[in-house]
Amino acid sequence: MIRRQRLAAGVCALLAALTAGLAVPSTAVADETEQAAPKVELVLDVSGSMRTRDIDGGSRMAAAKQAFNEVLDATPEQVQLGIRTLGANYRGNDRITGCKDTEQLYPVGPLNRTEAKTAVATLAPTGWTPIGPALQKAAADLDGGDGTRRIVLISDGEDTCQPLDPCEVAREIAAKGIGLTIDTLGLVPDAKTREQLSCIADATGGTYTDVRHKEELSDRVGQLVDRAADPVVTPVATEGANECAKAPSLKSGLYTDRAEFGQQRWYKVDVNPGQELRASVSMADDRAVDPNYGVLLRAVTVHDREIVRGEAAGTGRTDVISTGLRYPRPESDDDDTATAETVCLQVTNSFSAAAGVKTSPGLPLELTVDVVDGPSKASDVASFGLGRGWWLLGALVLAGFLAGLLWGWLSRWRVAVWRTN
Repeated sequence: MIRRQRLAAGVCALLAALTAGLAVPSTAVADETEQAAPKVELVLDVSGSMRTRDIDGGSRMAAAKQAFNEVLDATPEQVQLGIRTLGANYRGNDRITGCKDTEQLYPVGPLNRTEAKTAVATLAPTGWTPIGPALQKAAADLDGGDGTRRIVLISDGEDTCQPLDPCEVAREIAAKGIGLTIDTLGLVPDAKTREQLSCIADATGGTYTDVRHKEELSDRVGQLVDRAADPVVTPVATEGANECAKAPSLKSGLYTDRAEFGQQRWYKVDVNPGQELRASVSMADDRAVDPNYGVLLRAVTVHDREIVRGEAAGTGRTDVISTGLRYPRPESDDDDTATAETVCLQVTNSFSAAAGVKTSPGLPLELTVDVVDGPSKASDVASFGLGRGWWLLGALVLAGFLAGLLWGWLSRWRVAVWRTN
């Protein structure tokens, strides 16, 4: 019992010390850069299959209308929202005409909730499922501007307008480097629908969600619209070269590119004396690839001498593979002659496409570059993530330990007195 009390007291004191140490406020710099208004377009499947009554006793179309009304009421003021339909007008059997059946029901811009709800109320399940053409048009609706752009596609079936593969359309949109994300939701989907909608989302870094109830649909669409309003870092599209001499010069930031299977991509970064280069790269297999692949990130001089490298390997269990590196450049003894050093970043991958899979466009690549001032002395380096506050945490931990010992000793003394009496 005495040991338990002593241990409990020590643990409580230690936790209190840790809490106090971590609660020390740190200096933060707020990013006051004003961002462009985020844009979202909801793309709704209004094909004939949306008449099916298998969502909480009602039709899929009724569930979609209810979800849209709830989302329109809750859309943040700063979000510019639009609505596009597919399969809403043509009732005939002509495939060519049916595959052109997509229209913008409500334009992307400041939201008038009454007008948008009135437009949604007029929809009735009608025709085909031209997902590919609808995505092309939706991307054009959101073209222009620097803010967040997101398409939310809601469908209950796979595209009926092949050979225009909607997954290939999504890859082409991603390859443009415009930072547009496509999220997909499948209403009571079968295996083929789930596979196609997942492929569309994966191609642009979006998400896929199965939906079988009204509340799930409303909640998920609302989450995606709200997410568009969150402040994000917009990646900058760049194009790496096949050699360092022709590579683009990059500054600190987030960049996107496309790399063909097994291709090398080169980029350049200038690093001054006393600065540290931190770089990381991620590549996604947005289509079927052979297992056992890898990515290599090298920092080399302009004379092709390797400075440092980072590498990672995968076996097909994950969709993204990442690696990184750090290069601290020493201070120069002669400040008058100190010049920037050009560091070449080489990205190499060993992906190979599965049989019958298209290799163009290349795989999506995301490169993060950060050039920071290096530490001037050892005491400036963070210890356990606490910076110069480590000594305070150490003192509090020691105080907690001593308090635990004292409490244990007092407990033993009280027990001894009780036994004596």
